[in-house]
Amino acid sequence: MSNTIGYLGPEGSYSQIAAQKLNMGDPKPYPSFFALVTALSRGEADGIVLPVENSLNGGVMQNLDLLQDAQGLIAVKEINVKIDHRLVTLKGAPLSGITTIYSHSQALGQCAQYIHSRFPAAKLVPTQSTSACLSKIKTPADAGIVGAQIVDDKFQLSEECISDEQLNYTQFLYVVKGSPDVTRHSRKVFLSVTCAHRPGALIGALSVFARDGVNLTKIESRPIKDRPGEYRFFIEVEADYSSPRMRSALHSLSEACSSVKILGCY
Repeated sequence: MSNTIGYLGPEGSYSQIAAQKLNMGDPKPYPSFFALVTALSRGEADGIVLPVENSLNGGVMQNLDLLQDAQGLIAVKEINVKIDHRLVTLKGAPLSGITTIYSHSQALGQCAQYIHSRFPAAKLVPTQSTSACLSKIKTPADAGIVGAQIVDDKFQLSEECISDEQLNYTQFLYVVKGSPDVTRHSRKVFLSVTCAHRPGALIGALSVFARDGVNLTKIESRPIKDRPGEYRFFIEVEADYSSPRMRSALHSLSEACSSVKILGCY
């Protein structure tokens, strides 16, 4: 029986591309990221793909929160997808008549300069995913932003990528049910930490990695719910989770921080 790999639908989304790149099972669309995590937690999917960072817009905060709040889930692979945004309209529709542009909020943000320079008066309407905007395009005044993989006879795509930066990538994590395994080898470890609310607390935590020669690849701050003025830090490091060096760093980190949670080893 083939594994079910959940992704944010409908078909044609960048999440589907990530699921297909994994080639670990049958991709299945879900209507929201929350629905994806729920399906995995209930055993309705064997794994899910979640975008966690875009090279232009930074962290996908909703999904960082979902990973933080979920119990018994762990990211075991990363997949980087090249983002190739195209303007989509009904076939034959003149660009001069566009008044509304639909797409996922991340795509609208990644094409902000293009939109402002060519359609400064257009209304921007977020959709659940990039591919979900296709169902909204019903008149020549409607447009959307989708991936270049969209093919449908009633639509036409711009000939070139409309992203404000051409080198645009999104990092997806492949998440399964499970917990960190001290015997698991990895290239990277993804974790979250909270520090005491006092001067120098974060520096003290980060110095643990410097002391043990562990390189940070990213760090992202996120306000802690119901604790105004306090933050959680999402950190990715280049390390083998099973190595003595990383075990030592994590032990020191647990002593320097209020909380430490391993979100992925991949």
